[in-house]
This record gives sequence, structure tokens and C-alpha cells, in this order.
Amino acid sequence: IAFAMAMLIIAGEIDLSVGAIIALASTVMGVAMTAGAGMPVLVLLGLGTGLACGAFNGLLVARFGLPSIVVTIGTMSLFLGISYIVLGDGAFTGYPDSFAWFGQGYVVWVITVELVIFALAALAFGVLLHRTNFGRMVYAIGNNATAARFSGIRVDRIRFILFLLTGLMSGIAAVCLTSRLGSTRPSIATGFELDVVTMVVLGGVNILGGSGSIPGVVIAALVMGLVTSGLGLLNVPGIVMSIIVGAPLIGVLA
Repeated sequence: IAFAMAMLIIAGEIDLSVGAIIALASTVMGVAMTAGAGMPVLVLLGLGTGLACGAFNGLLVARFGLPSIVVTIGTMSLFLGISYIVLGDGAFTGYPDSFAWFGQGYVVWVITVELVIFALAALAFGVLLHRTNFGRMVYAIGNNATAARFSGIRVDRIRFILFLLTGLMSGIAAVCLTSRLGSTRPSIATGFELDVVTMVVLGGVNILGGSGSIPGVVIAALVMGLVTSGLGLLNVPGIVMSIIVGAPLIGVLA
């Protein structure tokens, strides 16, 4: 998700509903699973739900000109609310064994499916941002949206596409996370939006837009993964872990 979020922030926008999108996509997959849907259908529903949520956010921001931070805080509550209405305090379990491949499977030796997806996403977004006209337009919008509009760039269309990409990546994350855990709960991705923004900012993306790179986000994601995993192995409490992760973020912003 951090790769799509990086491009969104570079363009001067933000999406704080990504964790809620994961929860809703996982809930939709859970409902389908109880109805007897197989693995391909579950994956398609997860990706489709992510795209639909991204399109809804993009429509509100690009078409109606609403501030993205306000819109996505609102849709975060909306998407989470739907998940809690469907599940309450319960959970969906019993996913088919074939579905576990995405979150628990290995491609070869110690190379996991999730790591391959991460690498492919890094490559795809790196090319998109740094080697295409679309990427140059994203930078232009982040530096000066008005100048970009008068230069002939379809600013609203680019913003809508970026929200679509963020929704799609959230859908992919929902598939991987649900597959890894083997269950669905409304709280499945609580706090993910903060982790994603932290990775993006630590990776050198300007929170005000206009600058940043995908390689920086890759490094930040790997560093955060190593730090949190290491602290977990040392049995460091979650609140202390949050402080350790939050302190560098403040330092980088300063």
C-alpha cells in the first residue's frame, strides 16, 4: 500500500481509509466464503472491493473537490462501520486451503509469495513514477496543481487514478493478510494507515507533496519491518514499539 500512498502524497493528497478498506474487503471475502465461493472468486472480490472503495474516495475528491484528509477519515468510519455491522464481535474462519497460499505460501526456498508481490509492486510503481509521463504529471500536480492544470494536465483524472491504485493495493493487502491469518475480523488492519504513512514519510516523501521516490519507500518498509519484527522477538510491549517507531518519524519531519 505504501507505494500507491507515496504517489498519492507526492500528488498532494492522502488516504487514511486504507486500513478500513482492508477490513471491508476481508469481510466481503468472508461473506463469500461462507456462501461457498472458491479461491479465485475470493481473490477477485477482495481486489474488486478495494477498487470500489478507491473509486468512491477518488470520486469525492476529484469530482466534488473535497479535501482528501476529511473524505478519507469519513470513509474510514463508513467502511469500518459496514464491517462491524456484518461481523460485530464475531469472525469468519474456515477459508479453503488453497487460499492460504497467498499469505503463507513459498515460491522457492525461503522466498514467500508476499515477498514476490512486494518486489513486483516496487518494480511496477518505480517504473510508473520515475519512467513514465504519468509519473511526471504526478510530480507536477504535487508541486503546483493550478500550474499543472493550465499546462494541460488532467489533474482530476490523475487524482482519481491514484485513489484507484491505492484502493487496489489495499485489496491486494487484504487478500494477503486474510490469507496469512486465516480469519476475518473488523479489527484486522487497525492502525495500518499510520504504518503506511510512516513508511512513506520515512522513505523521504514530502508530506506536503511534490517530491519523493519509490526506492526510498522500499528501504523504509524494510527497515520498519526489521525493527518491528526484532522488537517483537524481544517481547517489547506494543506501546513501547509505537514510541520507538514514532520517534524517528518526528525526527525525519523535523
